[in-house]
Amino acid sequence: MRSTALLTDQYELTMVQACLRSGSAGRRVVFELFARHLPAGRRYGVVAGTGRFLDALDDFRFSDEQVAWLRGSGIVDDRTAQWLAGFRFRGDVWGYPEGEVYFGGSPVLVVEATFAEAVVLETLALSVLNHDGAVASAASRMVAAAGGRPCIEMGSRRTHEDAAVAAARAAYVGGFVSTSNLAAGLAHGIPTAGTSAHAFTLLHDTERDAFAAQIESLGPGTTLLVDTYDVAAAVRTAVEVAGTGLGKVRIDSGDLLDVAAQVREQLDSLGARDTEVVVTSDLDEHAIAALAAAPVDGFGVGTALVTGSGHPTCGFVYKMVARAVSDAPDAPMAGVAKHSPQKSTVAGRKWAQRRFGPGEVAVAEVVGTGGMPAGEDASRPLLVELVRRGERVWREPLAESRRRHRRSVAKLPLAAHQLSRGEPVLPTVYETDRGPSR
Repeated sequence: MRSTALLTDQYELTMVQACLRSGSAGRRVVFELFARHLPAGRRYGVVAGTGRFLDALDDFRFSDEQVAWLRGSGIVDDRTAQWLAGFRFRGDVWGYPEGEVYFGGSPVLVVEATFAEAVVLETLALSVLNHDGAVASAASRMVAAAGGRPCIEMGSRRTHEDAAVAAARAAYVGGFVSTSNLAAGLAHGIPTAGTSAHAFTLLHDTERDAFAAQIESLGPGTTLLVDTYDVAAAVRTAVEVAGTGLGKVRIDSGDLLDVAAQVREQLDSLGARDTEVVVTSDLDEHAIAALAAAPVDGFGVGTALVTGSGHPTCGFVYKMVARAVSDAPDAPMAGVAKHSPQKSTVAGRKWAQRRFGPGEVAVAEVVGTGGMPAGEDASRPLLVELVRRGERVWREPLAESRRRHRRSVAKLPLAAHQLSRGEPVLPTVYETDRGPSR
């Protein structure tokens, strides 16, 4: 059995132990996962990792070996060890579906369960959604900057081996067309891409020999790397060896704007007008945008993508917002909130809608407590049911999450695509039982 149960912080279990002793472990509560605000300068965020979290929740079981280690290490007592051995999540989970955009205060994940059941999920939910959302948000900005030209994820060598697979998945949700990571291709059905590195050219006695070997193996539609020695000489040799039907050339160094223009002109002069030019080399959304006028047909992105392009986390937190007023099974829920400076929360379980204006352009993220307004044609509910009484009820192909993201971004104001630092493109409006507020 694969177990995700120890992908957690110790204090989750010490809280379980303490509330088992106090008798409050079974009290019903609501936790919400949200960002207090978007990362500095970002116009919107992207929800990614929902499916991965639900997969991990399916495997959230404490094995006999894990329980024995926890008890033997003095982390938990006998009563808590017994509770962990029989743990099964039996609560409800709602959330924004994968690929949806979010803003400050958006209740991206809502967990309703007993306190003990809900609190042990905190670290897992935060680690998955913070990482995947950061990568998907960066990917979305890069795709927008590329202006319709394809982006390829190739960051596996710049992050942890498991994070690389998750990053490839999140990048695909955010609009990237393929990944270099074969594990991600197998696990998630993402198209894969990759041909050769400089080492392959250096292995051979001449660049011509290297190109000939690659074309013999992969055909003339392959991508030849042309910047190992002299770019102009390499392009000429590439066309001589592959013919004018050569698929692509890749440039991985130098002034990409200038070199790409020279390569395009040379390819056209040699009759290889359909050969595409792909660029790599430490790209981010700003570097991609700077190449907007360049004759570039695709971008390969690594380090900046898998590290969130300056924002490696979404800043999501997981906070309790309501609890039952007593331990009775049918006890009503009451909102609870923190009042800490700069870290206050809004009490009460939330609903969420996106409000639209003329032309079906989004104008606000509306988050409220109490009854959700009904019959508002210009608003779209955002939360969907993910888990009901411990049973997963939400599954969808990754391609659908990708399509949802494309639809959601298309309905944002045009300012969403600006790469300059700025405020979120949608305000978050809170509507509580006390009336609308901002």
